[in-house]
Amino acid sequence: MSDIFRGNVSRKNMIRGTRYGSLGKKLIFYSYLVIILLYLPLTVSAESSSGANWTPPDMPSWSVPVALGILILVYGLIVFEVVHRALAASLGGIAAVLSLHLVGGGPDLAAIMTWIDWETIGLLIGMMVMVDILSKTGLFEWAAVQAYAQSGGSIWRLSFILCTITAVFSALLDNVTTILLIVPVTIQISKVLEIDPVSLIIAEVMFSNIGGAATQIGDPPNIIIGAQLSAQSLSSTQLASQSIGFSDFIIHVAPAVVITMIPAFWLLKKLEVKGLSGSRIRNIELLRIKYGIKDVDLLKKSGTILIFVILAFFAHSQFHHPLLSVATIAIGGAVIMLLVTSPHRVEEQLDSVEWTTIIFFAGLFIMIHGLEYMGLIDRIADLISNTIAKASEENRLMVAILLLLWVSAIASAFIDNIPYTATMVPVVIELALDPELQLPLGPLAWALALGACLGGNGTIIGASANVVAAGLAEDSGNDISFNRFFRTGFPIMLLTLAIATVYCVIRYAMDWPSNIIPAALILALAIASLSLSPMVYKDESPSALALPREFTTESE
Repeated sequence: MSDIFRGNVSRKNMIRGTRYGSLGKKLIFYSYLVIILLYLPLTVSAESSSGANWTPPDMPSWSVPVALGILILVYGLIVFEVVHRALAASLGGIAAVLSLHLVGGGPDLAAIMTWIDWETIGLLIGMMVMVDILSKTGLFEWAAVQAYAQSGGSIWRLSFILCTITAVFSALLDNVTTILLIVPVTIQISKVLEIDPVSLIIAEVMFSNIGGAATQIGDPPNIIIGAQLSAQSLSSTQLASQSIGFSDFIIHVAPAVVITMIPAFWLLKKLEVKGLSGSRIRNIELLRIKYGIKDVDLLKKSGTILIFVILAFFAHSQFHHPLLSVATIAIGGAVIMLLVTSPHRVEEQLDSVEWTTIIFFAGLFIMIHGLEYMGLIDRIADLISNTIAKASEENRLMVAILLLLWVSAIASAFIDNIPYTATMVPVVIELALDPELQLPLGPLAWALALGACLGGNGTIIGASANVVAAGLAEDSGNDISFNRFFRTGFPIMLLTLAIATVYCVIRYAMDWPSNIIPAALILALAIASLSLSPMVYKDESPSALALPREFTTESE
């Protein structure tokens, strides 16, 4: 009896401890979110004003070689998978900070914290929580079955559909949010069809970066360019009349994206022929029954909140307020969704956050900003400026466009495109302000935008969307290594850059007797590219050709 009594007491203590522990976790969680919401407005522009309260000392001559050495070492750790990429980025951040302290007068913790792009971090945490809640409704499984039904059983046509959806949503929302929404669908459909999701995920990442380049809100580099080159930011400069707005991205960058889409699909089909070919035959009706919506009530609640969050993403660029950013919107949506759907349990949703991805981003931002203060990125910018100045007057604009496009792409592939773009925008402004160069601001900005966004496809750490997708894949048991991503991403980056180069040269670098000529040439390129869609969409693999339009030959 005494043993039973002791067992009951122990059980009661456990329950009481669990309750208090759960309550404590909730209080900590909500307190943390409140702190982030209050702190984000102060740090949301960290990429453009990092270390505002800390002045870096004069750097010695050895700082740039050391910075380059740190970058190469970190990439070596990631490429050869010596340690996890989150640890590699953290080591790089530590090495950069220690190097600054060796110079003397290094940054304190408060300054280092401002180097982290909290807008990206807040967006990721908020969207990860919301996506986890949505996943419990069965929405992703249902969407996967619908996409499979449209593909007719062909793996290639399925990838074409998913990548097109990814590109469109990346332009309308942003590519990080889109990846957070589309990759869970991809993982679910891969489980249903019993295929490796890695090829599909890599393909979606490619088109999230391509599609995101089309609008100002589609990719973080465009957000930075649009913010720093807006009418408000340039109002007190000589470039006020050349400022850039939301519609300018659609007019100037979106046509290049449209032209590159189908050639990118063609190359993807060649590069991923093993992973994206063949077919899987399943009974559609049985799949719809098995993978239908599980919780309609939860879907209504969480889906309604997500719709309002997405609408807020659209609206935030039109309303300027320190509390209105993609991070505060995402975190606010996550808090509301938790309060509405599971106000007494948050532990499971917190476990869904990819903390290794968050740590990787934090380490990467600290490392890159540290290397920036050591002079590495400024050295790249100086080389670009000096090379442009040496070009003849008639060729100066073409040289500037080609350098910004290709150097930005290569640098963004190996240095995350967010801090790189933030560093290069002031360089672009200086180039446009230089009376000797006499370069227009617009073409320089579009070359930087295309180079930074398309260059993000080069490596797995070239863009935020890449890292997020790799984290989601790893969490599902499907690792994407640096080399695996590089084999597909770098060739697609080169192809899309080559096409973007032709576009920029035709539209901005050549003198035409009439503006109708470049417009007609660009329209012809767009029509020619889109006309190849049926040929690229067609799956010529033997198993796919044998599929009937309606396939119900095999039950699940």
